[in-house]
Amino acid sequence: MKTLTERANKLENDGIFLGGPVKFFETAGRKQLITLLSKGLTPTSKVLDIGCGCLRGGYWLIHFLDKGCYFGIEPNTEMLDAGLKTLLEPELLNLKTPRFNPNSTFDFSIFEEKFDFIVARSIWTHASKEQIQTMLDEFVISVNPNGMFITSYIKPTLFKREYNNSKWIGISHESNQPGIARHSLSWIWSECRKRSLNVSEIKGHEYNFGNQMWIKIQRD
Repeated sequence: MKTLTERANKLENDGIFLGGPVKFFETAGRKQLITLLSKGLTPTSKVLDIGCGCLRGGYWLIHFLDKGCYFGIEPNTEMLDAGLKTLLEPELLNLKTPRFNPNSTFDFSIFEEKFDFIVARSIWTHASKEQIQTMLDEFVISVNPNGMFITSYIKPTLFKREYNNSKWIGISHESNQPGIARHSLSWIWSECRKRSLNVSEIKGHEYNFGNQMWIKIQRD
């Protein structure tokens, strides 16, 4: 059987966007699983993966979680279908029964479930502030009492300023143009406090790589 990196190479050769360079494909997914494990993920946890793409992180979560515990939202159905076909072993879908939805409005209630973890890798790094506000509102109503939102962000700098436009920026089901959205931790903190949520960075090279930083959001 081909290695995960070899399967990712096939996706890239077929023109499928991987969510980042192929050399980091396995690292990104593995570190996402490690991050969630460090925050209490168990096989029985119900996990919603926002923008699951071609399953860079979903590959690891679907293998780890019990049957019926993985949920993914991905509007780019071509990307998702390619990942399902190329990355996952054929018997795994029947064994784990992951569920997917293509909505692009960040509707977390579509599965009619309450989640222990909601994860969004490389989503807030492309989302507008309005879209992040929507995700926070959806988190509040879709998570179990002790549930967590684990998401990543990129800080603005002097020369790369905070993103204040109203639309998604970057590759998506509607665009092939790259782009990055930066949001300050102070703005994120302010929005979380409006919803009685706490936010903290998850620091450490064992969890983070590149210029994105994981953050953890929970109810007070």
